[in-house]
Amino acid sequence: MKKIFAKTIVAAGLVVLSASAAFAHSPLCSCFDNGDGTVMCEGGFSDGSSASGVRMFIRDESGSVVAKGKMDENSEYEFKKPAGAYTVTFDAGEGHSIEIDGSDIVE
Repeated sequence: MKKIFAKTIVAAGLVVLSASAAFAHSPLCSCFDNGDGTVMCEGGFSDGSSASGVRMFIRDESGSVVAKGKMDENSEYEFKKPAGAYTVTFDAGEGHSIEIDGSDIVE
């Protein structure tokens, strides 16, 4: 009986740990209009992880990619502000993507 109880406790602990690990890092991304025709985005994860290398996409109002790149070693990405409406996508993979509407990006 003690063995079964101990195995159940261990199994329950593993389930809790794996569930918390799955939610351990949410993506974070903020973009700011520099006022000089460029936009700076800063990214990271809620657990403090770097966003270095995370793919960034800038799309116009039709959804066409007008610029793309990756976060640098400081978890930053700068691009020329497109004319008209646009969106910025921080794409760290499935479940770790953020889309920011250009109208929400201010100085």
